[in-house]
Amino acid sequence: MTRARHAFAAALCAAAAVLAAAAPASAHVVPSTVVELDVHADDITAALTLPVGDLVTASGIDVPAGGTVPAATAERIAAYVEDHFDVSSGSGEWSVEVGDVGAAEVEQWGTGAFDAVTATATLTPPSADDLRTFTLDYDAILHQVVTADVFVLLRSDWAVGEVETSRSLGSITLDTVSGTVPPLLVDLEDGSAWQGFTGMFTLGVSHIAEGTDHQLFLLTLLLPAPLLAASLAGRRRWSEVAPAGRAVRRITAITIAFTIGHSLTLALGTIGLPVPQQTVEALIAVSILIAAAHAVRPLFPGREPVVAGAFGLVHGMAFSTTLSALNLTGGQLALSLFGFNLGIEAVQLLVVLLVLPPLVVLARTAVHGPLRVAAAAVTALAAVGWLLDRVGLPTPLGAAADSLGALSPWIAAALWVAAAWVLVRSSTAAGSRDARERDLVDAP
Repeated sequence: MTRARHAFAAALCAAAAVLAAAAPASAHVVPSTVVELDVHADDITAALTLPVGDLVTASGIDVPAGGTVPAATAERIAAYVEDHFDVSSGSGEWSVEVGDVGAAEVEQWGTGAFDAVTATATLTPPSADDLRTFTLDYDAILHQVVTADVFVLLRSDWAVGEVETSRSLGSITLDTVSGTVPPLLVDLEDGSAWQGFTGMFTLGVSHIAEGTDHQLFLLTLLLPAPLLAASLAGRRRWSEVAPAGRAVRRITAITIAFTIGHSLTLALGTIGLPVPQQTVEALIAVSILIAAAHAVRPLFPGREPVVAGAFGLVHGMAFSTTLSALNLTGGQLALSLFGFNLGIEAVQLLVVLLVLPPLVVLARTAVHGPLRVAAAAVTALAAVGWLLDRVGLPTPLGAAADSLGALSPWIAAALWVAAAWVLVRSSTAAGSRDARERDLVDAP
């Protein structure tokens, strides 16, 4: 009996050891192949991410760890993927060309960082009519590594209004019953020009709503709009309040000039004008710094629309990088430019309508001067932080500046509360004054 108990205990210990060893393995998520599709007017590009370990096992190609992939190795990998990547539709087989083979360190869904090979496949149908319904027959790695899987995602599709997203279209795995890898049917027939337009409008809204630097430039330039400049003791200063009509006309002119400027370079950059991105981003920070200085002391009074239009050209170049990356053509490009720009203008108009009325009210009080200088100082610090970041000198100022966008609703609310308080006080004071005047008139 004692021996039996000892044997039973030993068996339990062995089972516990097996389970303990297996637990980490079962909890670990295995890296997967990912195929991300970008749908264009005439073809589809597929961004591929392949785990190096599985690729080496399946193909026998020696892939160096880290760094760049040698040209000869890249050609072998491209040929291997093409041999295992077929696309077909009603009109027949598609052309599949694989290129841009490189290396990267990737992390997926809790896998931890791992080495991967990246590549781009261009999928061209025999007829554009077949672009939205096709069969994806892909078994690279899967034909040898039976535990592998492939996730197919839709990253961008103008016709369904999806840009910079990752909607799952399905997965490709080995059928353990038949021992084959079934193809994946992709159906994108729910697209339309209207969905594409609304998707680009939404993208424009989110782009400017998240672009704190673009908002700050326009708002800082508008900050002294309700004021008039004059030379006092040989120096220009914001000295008095402009009539309401004149302030509104100036605000309108500045906003329109900025719109014209950025709309022009948005269109040119999207259709191919070279955009030196780092230089453009640095110039945007410079534009904010100049606007902040102008809000404290007049640098170009009366010429704000000209400055807004000139710097609008720079801001438009930054906007264009979003659209140019989508490689749109023809009608899609025209609708995208219109929708994206309309989204930008909608947010700009909303910002102006939210912020300018309380500023106009506050301009007639003693609080406007300190408020204007304080806002300009904060903006200038943010611009310096962005400028240093964008010329390669990261500082905590840049990170702090990026967080200013989250404070925008609270700043707007505070301005409205302050303006309401001013109006209530003015109304109360006027009422008290009228009452005293009536008392004086009625006094014997």
